[in-house]
Amino acid sequence: MITFWGYVEIVNLNSVNMTARQKVLKAIYPVFTGYNRLFGIRTKILSNRSNSQPPESFYSLSVKLNDGSVMSFNELRGQKVLLVNTASNCGYTAQYHDLEKLYQRDKDKLMVIGFPANDFRSQENGSDEAIAQFCKSNFGVTFPLAVKASVIKGVNQQLVFQWLTDKAKNGWNSKQPSWNFSKYLVNERGVLINYFDPAISPLSSDVKKAIGE
Repeated sequence: MITFWGYVEIVNLNSVNMTARQKVLKAIYPVFTGYNRLFGIRTKILSNRSNSQPPESFYSLSVKLNDGSVMSFNELRGQKVLLVNTASNCGYTAQYHDLEKLYQRDKDKLMVIGFPANDFRSQENGSDEAIAQFCKSNFGVTFPLAVKASVIKGVNQQLVFQWLTDKAKNGWNSKQPSWNFSKYLVNERGVLINYFDPAISPLSSDVKKAIGE
């Protein structure tokens, strides 16, 4: 079943090829995001203006990637980290391309990590392998992708997102993702400095300024 914006759809993500709906969403992405920005839909930006320090270290975390390896965040000291919950069947899915472009341009000082999740209207129902193939084939993604897990608050919330959305852990922020492609930016010292709503492009002036371009 399909609705225009795809809030309900059953698709087969065992193929790396885009579905007809995914092609439409990719084509209308600039109009979709422009409309959201015009009407202030999912355009929130939060900043750590008081430079609150995390009670629990960001560098104590790790994440299992969808290639089976484990990334220790202790390895990320000295660079900024952009953490994004992602999905393959969303109006914002074309941001995979923007995230990859940002990663390639700034990877000497920035790590990008995608966290596929099926929390919003079943927009990520493929396997980890299928997700990885889809992202590489259609958007050229080379930045790390985590295994699929829940990113919203609850008993099954992924541990990294527990840290990102709990001020008792990160020092100031309790904002959970409002939709797919919400973005959290951690600085070179492991301090969470920004949250960006999905309609804020990874290539926007706001994100680039926060990264230090």
